Amino acid sequence: MTEEKKKRPRGFANMIYKTVLPLNDDDRFKEKYKDIKSKILMNAVDGKYAALVIIDNGTIDVEGIVNKEKNDLKQEVLGWDAKLETTTELFLKLAAGELGTGASLVKIITRKLKIKGLNQILELFALLEPENA
Repeated sequence: MTEEKKKRPRGFANMIYKTVLPLNDDDRFKEKYKDIKSKILMNAVDGKYAALVIIDNGTIDVEGIVNKEKNDLKQEVLGWDAKLETTTELFLKLAAGELGTGASLVKIITRKLKIKGLNQILELFALLEPENA
């Protein structure tokens, strides 16, 4: 038995973890991201856990961050490069492709969908599309 067993994320972070985990077995992903280091915070504001997606030299992992104190999710604390913040319901609609461009823009303008580092967020969504994953 190993001394250091990796703790699986909980809640919303676990859902993201299960979604991105298969990318670690994808040779195209490993090749494309072999020299990339990036952290993307995905925060479901109504959930107990936020997900910190870490891309590190061809591997992808997710850490669950307790979503209690807003200060704990700041860029200075976690070192994230991009952030996507909204409700769990809106995350699920984004993932299912139920939210079109116009509806997304309305959500951004009304601050129901908060994005920092748009290019990294779009890259992550592209990775999760069925033909790429």
